[in-house]
Amino acid sequence: MMKKVFGLLVSAFLVLGMMSTSAFADAAKGQKYYLKYMKDGSSMNGAKFATQHTQAEWKALFDGKGEKFIAEYSKKFPGLDAFLKGEKFQKFMPDIRDFCIEFASDSGNVPSC
Repeated sequence: MMKKVFGLLVSAFLVLGMMSTSAFADAAKGQKYYLKYMKDGSSMNGAKFATQHTQAEWKALFDGKGEKFIAEYSKKFPGLDAFLKGEKFQKFMPDIRDFCIEFASDSGNVPSC
């Protein structure tokens, strides 16, 4: 009986560990990263930026490693190209993704930036 419970707990921790990147992404952190790394390059505040797409459109843009997002926004805003193609973006992308989805045009939420 103890072996089954222990095995179940270990399995649960492994699954949580594998999902941690996207499951623990934080829209508030994404807002901070947007303000610090992307606002100047896009010349938009966070509210205007996030409402460019619906939640479904943001999810599609950020699918995989965000290749569609990187392609679209590198083209729209050449000042963001270095950041979007760098290691920092890959590290911060889950949080930036959550920020965009949280404040998308169809979300009804408005960020304070």
